Amino acid sequence: MEPNPTFLNLPEEKKRRIEKAAADEFSDNGYRSASINTIVSKVGIAKGSIFQYFGDKKGLFLFIFGQSVDKVKNYLKEVRDATTEAPLHLRLEETLKAGVDFTQKHPVIYRLYVRTLAEKEIPFRAEILTSIRNYSLEYLRSLLDTAREKGELRDGVNIDVACFVIDASMDRFLQALTLPHMDGGLGIHNADEKELEIKIKHLCDSLLSGVTP
Repeated sequence: MEPNPTFLNLPEEKKRRIEKAAADEFSDNGYRSASINTIVSKVGIAKGSIFQYFGDKKGLFLFIFGQSVDKVKNYLKEVRDATTEAPLHLRLEETLKAGVDFTQKHPVIYRLYVRTLAEKEIPFRAEILTSIRNYSLEYLRSLLDTAREKGELRDGVNIDVACFVIDASMDRFLQALTLPHMDGGLGIHNADEKELEIKIKHLCDSLLSGVTP
C-alpha cells in the first residue's frame, strides 16, 4: 500500500511520528479497535490529514504493516548474505537468533504480526499472511538449495517439505517468546540469552537430523 505523495513529502521526523503512533495503536488494540482519534492526538495533527495521506483506516494499516514486513526482510537478507559460506546448521541458528533479536528490538512490530494471526477482521489478512509465509519459505529454500549444492543434504530430501517444517518450527519458537501458551513446556518463554542460545541450537539440531546425512 503506497500512501499519497503528500505523506511522502512530509519531513522525515513527522513521518516517523505518524508511523510510530499508528504502529503502537494497531499492535496494542488490533485493527478493529484501533482509534484514528488516538493516533492523531498522539501526533498532534488533524484527523483529516490521516485520510488525506492514506485514504482510510485500511490504507493506514496496510502501509504500516508493509513497512514492518520490509524491516523483517532487510534483517533476514543481512543474515543470509553474511553467512553465505557458513554450513547449514550455523545459517539456521543465525537465522533464528536474528528472529529472536528482532522480536526483542522491535516488540511493536512483532505484536502487530501476532495480532494479524489472531484477528480475522483485518483487511486482506489472508493475503498478508500468505505473503509472509511465502517470503519465509523462499528464504529457507535459498539456504537449503545452497546446502544441497555443497553436498550437505542427504539424498532424497524433499526441500519443499523441509522448508515447511523448519518455517513452522521457527515461527512457533518466536511466538513462544511472547505467548506463554505457545511454549509447549520447552521453557522458551522468559528464558535468558544463554538459555535461548542453547534452545536454538537444540531446535536446529533436531531440524537438521531430518535433512542431513
